[in-house]
Amino acid sequence: MRLFTAIYLTPEILLRLERLLSALRAEALIKWSPLDNLHVTTKFIGEWPEARLDELHEALVALAPRQPFRIELKDLGWFPNDRSPRVLWLGVHGGDALTTLAHETEECLESLGIAREERRFSPHLTLARIKNPVPLRRLRQKVEELQPAALGSFPVSHFCLFRSDPGSNASIYRRLRDYRFESAMAAS
Repeated sequence: MRLFTAIYLTPEILLRLERLLSALRAEALIKWSPLDNLHVTTKFIGEWPEARLDELHEALVALAPRQPFRIELKDLGWFPNDRSPRVLWLGVHGGDALTTLAHETEECLESLGIAREERRFSPHLTLARIKNPVPLRRLRQKVEELQPAALGSFPVSHFCLFRSDPGSNASIYRRLRDYRFESAMAAS
């Protein structure tokens, strides 16, 4: 099974994201991310044997004791750059707490044989992918118009383990488990 850890978005934030995507979708014929698939990835695990799921769970439980923190969503941008973009993204600002969670997840899971990410942690929401050259002038103008696209902030009190399965139009993500910060702190 293909797995990753991520922070799930609140219903209020998803509503604001839906409004943002509605304002952007009409401006370009590109592959827009389904609203239900938007999340803040903290670690892509990749293929993992179901027989070792308990081992993975135990490692992730050890990560959970920490203080809750806030994430702010704002700033639209392009990967790798705005001249020949392949991805339109929305910035995720979680400060040291989010970066620490991502780095500690890397360290913890490396001991299970899961490779470290080679790229620097750059939290974002992938709003759309651009597979083929298409006119982007109207979308670029709309992005500039909406900057900083500040959608607000939300509290983070847990992270989740997700399973990714291929779907006909997009991957289907299923939340397998939540790792709550408070309950883990109360148990220690």
